[in-house]
Parts: sequence; structure tokens; C-alpha cells
Amino acid sequence: MLGFLKNPVVVTVEINMNLVALTVMGLISRLWGLSYPRAVVFDEVYYGQFVSLYMKRIFFVDDSGPPFGHMLLALGGYLGGFDGNFLWNRIGAEYSMNVPVWSLRLLPALAGALCVPLAYQILVELQFSHCAALGAALLILLENSLITQSRFMLLESILIFFILLAVLSYLKFYNLQRHSSFSGSWWFWLLLTGVACSCAVGVKYMGLFTYMLLLTIAGLHFWHMIGDQNLSNVSLMCHFLARGLALIIIPMAMYLSFFYVHLTLLYRSGPHDQIMTSAFQASLEGGLARITQGQPLEVAYGSQITLRNVLGKPMQCWLHSHTNTYPIRYENGRGSSHQQQVTCYPFKDVNNWWIVKDPGMQQLVVSNPPRPVRHGHIVQLVHGITTRYLNTHDVAAPLSPHSQEVSCYIDYNISMPAQNLWRVEIVNRESDTDVWKTILSEVRFVHVNTSAVLKASGFIGASLPEWGYRQLEVVGEKLSKGYHQSMVWNVEEHRYGKSQEQKEREVELHSPTQMDISKNLSFMAKFTELQWKILTLKNEDTEHKYSSSALDWITMDTNIAYWLHPTSGAQIHLLGNVVTWASANVAALVYMCLSLWYLVRRRRKIYDIPEDAWQLWVSAGGICVGGWAVNYLPFFLMEKTLFLYHYLPALTFQILLIPSVLQHLSNHLCRSLLLKSMFNALIVAWFSSVYFVYCTFSPVTYGEPSLSVTELKNLRWKDSWNILIRKQ
Repeated sequence: MLGFLKNPVVVTVEINMNLVALTVMGLISRLWGLSYPRAVVFDEVYYGQFVSLYMKRIFFVDDSGPPFGHMLLALGGYLGGFDGNFLWNRIGAEYSMNVPVWSLRLLPALAGALCVPLAYQILVELQFSHCAALGAALLILLENSLITQSRFMLLESILIFFILLAVLSYLKFYNLQRHSSFSGSWWFWLLLTGVACSCAVGVKYMGLFTYMLLLTIAGLHFWHMIGDQNLSNVSLMCHFLARGLALIIIPMAMYLSFFYVHLTLLYRSGPHDQIMTSAFQASLEGGLARITQGQPLEVAYGSQITLRNVLGKPMQCWLHSHTNTYPIRYENGRGSSHQQQVTCYPFKDVNNWWIVKDPGMQQLVVSNPPRPVRHGHIVQLVHGITTRYLNTHDVAAPLSPHSQEVSCYIDYNISMPAQNLWRVEIVNRESDTDVWKTILSEVRFVHVNTSAVLKASGFIGASLPEWGYRQLEVVGEKLSKGYHQSMVWNVEEHRYGKSQEQKEREVELHSPTQMDISKNLSFMAKFTELQWKILTLKNEDTEHKYSSSALDWITMDTNIAYWLHPTSGAQIHLLGNVVTWASANVAALVYMCLSLWYLVRRRRKIYDIPEDAWQLWVSAGGICVGGWAVNYLPFFLMEKTLFLYHYLPALTFQILLIPSVLQHLSNHLCRSLLLKSMFNALIVAWFSSVYFVYCTFSPVTYGEPSLSVTELKNLRWKDSWNILIRKQ
């Protein structure tokens, strides 16, 4: 029974020393002197703000992409014990002692270091030689721009890591497909492909380009499987479902989980609240939640409310009125009704309060029990402080002459009767009997007499002149002109009115409300709103000193100065290895020319290379050229400020193509031993030049040693490079 103990337990481990050596060199190149400089470097000033907000659990919105990358940077701060107390207001500012610089920069550096062995593994899985794979890894190792970008609190190195991990995982899965489908390792690599794709997209939306490429390649591979007569229909269906689960369902679930963690962590009100809806703001601790907590849920006749415009751009504002009237004549000579002004005011104010009145009754208090207002009900809106009724009529608005003026009605005993009836339309209703709800309901007010809709037109036009205190214009817009979010309002603050007398009511309007009704949003409601804001919220693009066009990237006609020492000539630049960038362009050109040549020849039934070499050539192009194209060409369609670092994912794929092309040329075009020897000698000389350029530009890659003015001038290999030289 215990016979198995007679022999020793032996564990055999195979260690690829190439991988070990490349990993160690990658770690050294990225982690060496990581805390230097101990100052804010370029976009650390941008990402650092979000890390601080994570540490303090304060909600924010970043329109540059999903939150996963920010959370990874924040994880570095958390592991280093960062309390979030640092003012990220200036590039070059010295970090205070409470900022764990090494810890904050650690994860991007680790990601950049691991890209080196990943590059090696990708070429091995593409069936290239270990020599070619080693060359690809060394090119990634010695690429100055990738080193610079991975040594600071930035996201590109993390994005590239997940992109390469996704490619490697899919290649391993595909190679296992031939002999061990549905095995444990087959499932592992397939699932890891989906996980890595979702992480890449979660870091930056640029990851979506590689995700789409891999989905396309997976689709083509499955299309070929359909033609395999050895596979049964059941087997094909299982393969299809497995790929759908791993490459679509799991990435979608993970993407949602990033937002779930993000919203769970950031539960406190912050500076970005104002662009979110009232319901979202009320779900955060502090801020609006302190005001609205415990408000009545259902709006009833007699309710005292503030109405916030849903659009919220360029700023949030509330329906407002004050005792001042429209001028009898405007500057352009047009006349007005001289009624009380109604505006949209971007600040909290007692003049933002309105009372919902039943047109058939005189009381301005809520009855017992309350009578809720429903979709389609007719109401009057009474201004709380002046007790005048919201009104519109066939008089041109002050700034929008094609729209109707909105006012609070004053009876001048002239032939201009009050027109103050409004129909409540709940835009996001589930049925036609829905009750108007605080914060949750988005409503339109349709004027009964003219069918005009209450609209905050100041979002589109200009603010009112001095007589309107520069507040935003409110108009009555004809429904025939289409739907716009500026026509939609929601109740933000709400109380049940109890005072019929005006003086008592004014005191009531100044006092806080306290009734206990919860208005928590579901996760999916918050996710949908936040996702929409990320996709649609666009900061005004301003011309940056170091911005560039996509055409500048290929030939590296631009650079970015990341940091300059305050007293010496030490500085850090985002500059690539000139030899590597030029070689990558040549490799891409050679690949496309050779591919065209082969295709034409194969069409004529002339096969210059064996079929297995052709398949290898096509596979390399699909991954390397395809990866370069999908990560580069979309930038020609983007209307945003672009920088050189946007090219780095595309460059990485292009670098992987170099040894692929070199091996192909060596194997199939260098036919004689002499040609092979000469070609190998050229490769050695070329690689020596790559290392020489790496060493030459290392001082501006790592920021040390400090260079003299002459040495800095010698580094300006192109007139378009902006090397910083201090005036003597």
C-alpha cells in the first residue's frame, strides 16, 4: 500500500534562461533610480490628482477613459501609504515627504519591464526562431521612449503590457487548439485573452483597437474551423460558445466590475459632481446629499421645489426669478412685455424656489394626504418669494427672437392676459400614470396655450446683458423644433409646503427639509450615466507646446520635454531610439512590398516560398502589421490634442515586425552562404548602432548624468526636436 514511498518524488523543472535574463534586464532598465527625479514629471500632474481623490474617496470624472488604469496607479499609492495630501498644480514641483514616489511609479515600471519577455514569447508562439525572438525583446529593452514612459506615473506602459499579454495569450490558445482543445491550459489561455483585453480597454479606450483586432483574427480562425469536416456540429457549437464566453461575455463583465469598484471606492461628493444629474449627486456622501437627504419622494400640489436643468452644460443652473423686469425696449429696438424676469441661475439661491399649484384651487400648501402630480397633469408654477406665476406668451425672447419670452406674470391692466398653465410630461416615465418624483423624474413643461416647451436657451446662446445680471436665458421653444436636453428639468430640492401666509412661507423657504425617504440609485443607473458622461464630456482642446500630428510620429519629428532640473542641465525627454524607429518603418515597407509581390506571384501559380513559410509570413503580418495599423491609423480621424506617446502601442507592434522580416530575408532571400554571412554581419552592425543610440540618449531618458550645453546641442539630431538649453 505504501509502495510508492520506495522511490523518491522527483520534480523536473525547465527554465528558459533567455526569459529569465530578459526579465532581469527589463526590471533593471525600468526600476533603476525609479524615485529620481523626486518631482512631478509631465502628466504625473494630471494622473496624480486622481490618485489623491482615490485616497480621499472623492468622486471624479475623467473624460480620457475608463477607471481601471487610474485604480492601478492609486493601488501603488495605497501600498506606499499615500494619504492623498499633495497639491498637483505644477510640473517640476518637488514632492513632499508624504508622497511615496517609488511606490506610485512601481506598477507602470513593472508593466514596462514585463513587456520585454512578452515580446520574446510572442515571436516564439508565432513560430519564429529563438534568435529572432531574442532580437525583438532586446529592441523593446533598448527603446528609449518605452523606458521613459514606463518610469513614471503614466498609463501607456500598463496599456502596452495588457495588449501584449492579450496577443500572447491568444497565440498560445491558438497553438494549443491543434492538439489539446478544451484542456485546462486551452481554457486558461483563452480566458486570459479575454481578461487581458478587458484590462487593456479598462486602462485606455485605445485598448479597444487591439481587442477588435483579436476578435477579427479569432473570427477568421473560427471561419476556417467551420470548413473542417472532422469537427461535428456539436463540437463547433462548443467552440463558438467558449469563444463567446471568454472573448465577449467575460470582458463585458470585467468592464462593468471596474466601474463597480470605482463607484464603490468614490462615495464622497467632490468637485466633479456638478456635471452629474441630481440623482447621481444625491447618491454621494456630502454635497447635494446633505441637502436632499430625507426629502419627500413624490411631488404633490403645494410642493415647494427647485428645478435644475438636466443638460448641465456648460454649467448647472436652476429655474430662477427675481423682482426685476425685462426692459421695455432692448438695445436692438425690440419691445418686451416688461414682465418679471425668469432666468436660469447657476448658483443655489432662495429665488430658485417654486410652488406647484393646482389651477383649480387657491391653496399653496400640501393637503393631507398629499395629492401627487402625475404625468399629463396641468399645474401652475408660483415663484416662492414674489408669488408671481410662471408665464409665457407670443412675445419674442430677449436673446432668441424666434422663441417665446418666459416671465412671471404682472397684471398691468392691459390686453395681455395671464397664460400660466403648464402640462407636466415625464420624459423617463414607465407608464402614462407615473408620479412626478423628486430627483428621479426628468420632466418637460409644455405650455397649454401655445404648446411651447420651457427651455434653458442660455446653454446654446449667450447670457443676458447687465439688466439680466448675466444670467442664462429661459425661453418657450416650439415642440416642432425637436427635442433637446435643455428642455428637460428635474426637481432637486423639495419640501411639502405648510405655510399659507407669505411671510411664514418665506421663512419656510429659507429652512432645510427633513423627511426620511431614500433615493439611492442602482449601480446600473450610475454606470450608465457615468459611462455616457465619459463618452460625451469633452474638455476644450487647447494647443499644447508639445502636441503633434500623427504624421510627425512615424519619422519622430517631435519630442516631449518631460522634466528639467531647476538648476542644472539635467532633463528628461520622450525621445525614441532613432535607429529602431527608422528600422521599424523600413521593415513595414519591406513587408508590404514583399507581400504584394508574393500575392501577385501566387495568383500566377508561382510559389517562391514554401507553404509553411507563407503561413508564418501571413501570421506575422496579421499580428504585427495589423497591430500597428489599428493602433495608429485611427488617430487620423480623431479631433483631439495628440502627443507622441499615443504612438507607442503602434510602435511596439512595428518593432516586433523587424526581427520577423530579418529572419524571412535571411532564410529565403539569402540563398548562398556568403550572402548569409554578409547579412548576419550587417545585422550585428545594425544592432550595435541601436545600442549606441540607446547609450547616447540615456542621459535624457533617465535624467542623469547632467549634460553640458555643448552635449545637449549635440543631441539635437533634428531641428524639430526641442532640447532645453539654459541661457548662460
